[in-house]
Amino acid sequence: MTTSTSQMKVRLVATRFEAEDVLSFVLAPVEPAALPPFEPGSHVEVHLTDKLTRSYSLSNGNVDAGSYRLTVQKDPKSRGGSTYMHDTLRTGTILQIGAPRNNFELNESAGLSVFIAGGIGITPFLPMMVRLNSLGKKWRVHYCVRTRSRAAFVDEIKALAEVGQGEVVLNFDQEPGGTMLDLNRLVAELPQDAHVYCCGPSGMLGAYKTATAGLQTERVHYEAFANEVSVAAEGGFVVELKKTGREVQVKSGQTILKALLDIGVNVEYSCEEGVCGACETKVISGIPDHRDAILSSSEKAANKTMMICCSGCKSDRLVLDL
Repeated sequence: MTTSTSQMKVRLVATRFEAEDVLSFVLAPVEPAALPPFEPGSHVEVHLTDKLTRSYSLSNGNVDAGSYRLTVQKDPKSRGGSTYMHDTLRTGTILQIGAPRNNFELNESAGLSVFIAGGIGITPFLPMMVRLNSLGKKWRVHYCVRTRSRAAFVDEIKALAEVGQGEVVLNFDQEPGGTMLDLNRLVAELPQDAHVYCCGPSGMLGAYKTATAGLQTERVHYEAFANEVSVAAEGGFVVELKKTGREVQVKSGQTILKALLDIGVNVEYSCEEGVCGACETKVISGIPDHRDAILSSSEKAANKTMMICCSGCKSDRLVLDL
């Protein structure tokens, strides 16, 4: 795994039970210097082992000032990250993390911010609630969880609503009398000055994108748990590294990231499926085949950057700012 100067050493100072299969991990700086401030919606890459790095949203709400709080659900389909966090990490462990990155920015000018959270998708919204409270702005959260036992932070969210202009709507669809959230109705009833945000599993995101298709693009925001689009590994093109003039042939079965790592090029990466943004790279020329879940349609059409972990190339040659 590659490293960068933006990495920091932190100590796990507390582990907390939040809900069934959900734990929070509170990280404090090892060095005397404070941890960098972060914007709501940010995440950090956590280097768990030499070959295992994962990205987690910063979930700081009204507690843990001066620390980073990561809240992780143990996933039965885990590729290793959540299982390692739950089963291996212990208080006192020293970890290496990257500086905060933000692919899920809060629009602070909205008259109303509406958050739609599916399960552990609640995590990026807590810092947003705190920020909106500080600005005196209105917000509403629709928190969708199968059962109450799996709902983290309910009391904390209600407390944030009470001290600000927030509203909390809980949906427990597998409990008696529970129903699925009606996304079409929710979107249809949004005020014109509202921005809407969604973070949750792929099924929820798919329904959300359909329901919000008629809204102005700038009012619609979402963050994915995973990328439903397969990575580009068809190969058959050349990548030129502009800063060094070095060239690499991307072969069939390789991603651009894999081809660069194979020749010893140092690049930042984490999720390897286009959801964290760690490998975002400027494009000098060529036509990328975008496969990520981060860039908007207009950003993909502009072809100014790409995620080299999952995206490929539609032209014979791609020149990158590396």
